[in-house]
Amino acid sequence: MTNPHTPIQVCTALPPQPLAPCKYRFPDASRGPRDQPVAMGGDFEPETIVAAYRHGIFPWPNDYEELCWFSPDPRAILPVGALHVSRRLARVIRQGRFRVTLDGAFGRVIEACAARSATWITPRLIDGYLRLHQLGWAHSFEVWMGEDELAGGLYGVGVGTMFGAESMFHTVSDASKVAMAAMMQHAEDAGWTLVDVQVLTEHTKSMGAVEIRRAEYLRRLAAAVGPFAP
Repeated sequence: MTNPHTPIQVCTALPPQPLAPCKYRFPDASRGPRDQPVAMGGDFEPETIVAAYRHGIFPWPNDYEELCWFSPDPRAILPVGALHVSRRLARVIRQGRFRVTLDGAFGRVIEACAARSATWITPRLIDGYLRLHQLGWAHSFEVWMGEDELAGGLYGVGVGTMFGAESMFHTVSDASKVAMAAMMQHAEDAGWTLVDVQVLTEHTKSMGAVEIRRAEYLRRLAAAVGPFAP
């Protein structure tokens, strides 16, 4: 059965802007620990975050160190074209209760994702991603009720044809699932080949996310970002 179509209002079409060279050399992720940091230190400058993603690594601050970088094995992805939309969610989408935008309120989305009693999204990390968004490298999908009630959303980083979904939130039931459905619909429309969700959760698994070995992830990543990507 074909998944229902979600109209998406694109609020910006800024292409990725040139970045300064990264000051750091990231390690070979294929040789790093499976469930521990592969690197520590550095900064959250836009060029550092993008370089990390190109190496299959992402920032994941924790209680003992903010500048922590991970590349888990296995790695969770959402295969493009294989999103599972339940009958209930399909009805919600067809009812048109929600309005979806792309890059309509990036700052509000990342702040909402961070507004939890326990969060890894630190103020310095937020600042880095806000600048990435301003430079055309980070994007958000917003789900609205009415004109201005932000009901849910997600954000992430795009490099080549890879999109790394970082975090999501909802204040209205089903809003984060609608955001995921919109993201995967856009992935097909935009020609994305790899959607990375990093670590498998029950929520992402229910919508079709799967785990693959890190070596396979790195192989797909190399094809997605290309040797000459910024």
